[in-house]
Amino acid sequence: MMNMLTILMFGLGNGEIIVILLIVILLFGGKKIPELMRGVGRGVREFNDAKNKMQSEIKKGMDDKPNEESN
Repeated sequence: MMNMLTILMFGLGNGEIIVILLIVILLFGGKKIPELMRGVGRGVREFNDAKNKMQSEIKKGMDDKPNEESN
């Protein structure tokens, strides 16, 4: 599990992540971070909605294909 987490975090250690978080807090301030995270959350939600819609359209197309061949 730790190897996967390390790969996902681009090989950053705990101390480096803490320094990055402190810099983000200093740059954006405590009041702007929740707004920033809300924006990130909305972006992730829109991405997942689009991904799910694409998957359902692909599945629907695959289900419709055998019906068209039999006609």
